[in-house]
Amino acid sequence: MSEDAQDVVLIVEDDESIMFVLGEYLAGLGYRVLKAIDGEQAFEILASKPHLDLMVTDYRLPGGISGVQIAEPALLLRPELKVIFISGYPQEILDCNSPITRNAPILAKPFDLDTLQEHIQRLLA
Repeated sequence: MSEDAQDVVLIVEDDESIMFVLGEYLAGLGYRVLKAIDGEQAFEILASKPHLDLMVTDYRLPGGISGVQIAEPALLLRPELKVIFISGYPQEILDCNSPITRNAPILAKPFDLDTLQEHIQRLLA
């Protein structure tokens, strides 16, 4: 838990409507939500924030960087960080053959928010 007793979740998503829904939903559940629309913003947050519990990241992001390419160095920097991938093309995540994708949940868009909550609760338990 973070110093303010809230789990901190970083959402990396370039679709504004999805970002809004996820942000509002997770904030409503009591999580402290940070948002990034691309890899550059995600790396800035990862470099500047002392505590993060979970990252929910889209796979396809602008600028030619994938959610996996954000998660791999993030986990090197923060081994305790939990990751959930979301994508309209979940097979692409599996096909990239990253070791992270063997353990991280992958949710195909559109997904049920309750399913997301279940994965988050299990990962942060």
